[in-house]
Amino acid sequence: MRSSSFRRAGLLALAVGATVGLSACAGGAGTGSAAPTSGAPEDMDTRVALSYPGGIVVLDGESLETLGDFPSEEFTRLNSAGDGRHVMVTTSAGFQVLDAGTSATEPELTDLVFPASKPGHVVAHGGTTVLYADGTSDSTVFDTDALLASTDALPTFETIPGVEAHHGVSIVLEDGSFVTTVGNADGRTGIVVKDPSGATVAENATCPGVHGEGTAKDEVVVFGCDNGALIYDDGQITKVDAPDQPYGRSGNMFTSATSPLVLGDYKDDRDAEGYLLHRVSVVDTADKTQTIVDMPEGAEYTFRDLARGPEDLGYILASDGAIHVFDLEKGAFTGAFPVIGAWEGPTEWQDAHPAIKVSGNIAYVTEPAKNAVHAVDLTTGEVVKSVTLDVTPNEMALTE
Repeated sequence: MRSSSFRRAGLLALAVGATVGLSACAGGAGTGSAAPTSGAPEDMDTRVALSYPGGIVVLDGESLETLGDFPSEEFTRLNSAGDGRHVMVTTSAGFQVLDAGTSATEPELTDLVFPASKPGHVVAHGGTTVLYADGTSDSTVFDTDALLASTDALPTFETIPGVEAHHGVSIVLEDGSFVTTVGNADGRTGIVVKDPSGATVAENATCPGVHGEGTAKDEVVVFGCDNGALIYDDGQITKVDAPDQPYGRSGNMFTSATSPLVLGDYKDDRDAEGYLLHRVSVVDTADKTQTIVDMPEGAEYTFRDLARGPEDLGYILASDGAIHVFDLEKGAFTGAFPVIGAWEGPTEWQDAHPAIKVSGNIAYVTEPAKNAVHAVDLTTGEVVKSVTLDVTPNEMALTE
């Protein structure tokens, strides 16, 4: 594995002519290197950030006590920054930094904003965080742990210019390779991989509607397509065709660093109304295959309802109110445990509806119909803690 300083040098080569932002706060904050995320300080406990119309609340991951409540825009998306403490909030100005706090510090919605036109996906991988701007297709890149050392100014970052604006995503691999989607206002077509010098390593344009990204075992990267998936593995891109043609869409990928198997959502009818889905996808990044499995009868889900958890299993929060346990190796559902009341799909994807996120053995589940949040032990199926909020939770992000 190459050092972060090598990655930065490579990215600077990639971003010739790009914008470079430098922090300049007192005390040297923002340019130093903090401890690696994998060795995060013990006082950085899990925090649960939840958006609601016009604001964001931060909960303690153990007690579910509200630690902070901050005004924000009417609809914001939330993504973990990857350092165990910060959350990126998408606003009209860009990616605003939410400090979720520690056992010794209070949460704070900071004034720090990474500028971006139509801020979109956030990907943290291998010590690097990438912020993608849909309005320009620019990728803002910084060392993930730099935010831990930057208290009153943005950390050093680099901006890799996009080519044509589209709703996309980028990732920087451990060797400094830059993987990004390709598209324009008329649609998205595939991905391109560049080495640290900016030279093209591989590209593929057979992935209509490319969306979503995940990194599986051995740093194999997978993207969803409207008709299958793309797998980038050791310099080569492989297109995997969905069993349903010409349309079998996976838009969101849920990976584990210890498994070659990737769980994805799956839609087999382009014209289907609503956002509820009734099948799931399994992409085998080692065998370069994709299989599709039906959900149990009466159980449907949306893009917010899939997660990976203990033993690399899949956990799907379904419309029947239960978390369904999915064994990717067997390609079968092996159990379920009830958590919330049955629910219907949203009219618009932005509308509040149940969501699941996992930290360790604990799944955090929202129940907007009751303004509730539940913590579930996935090893036992027990709801270990529940809380009712004064607001209706929508988007959710965890600090770890």
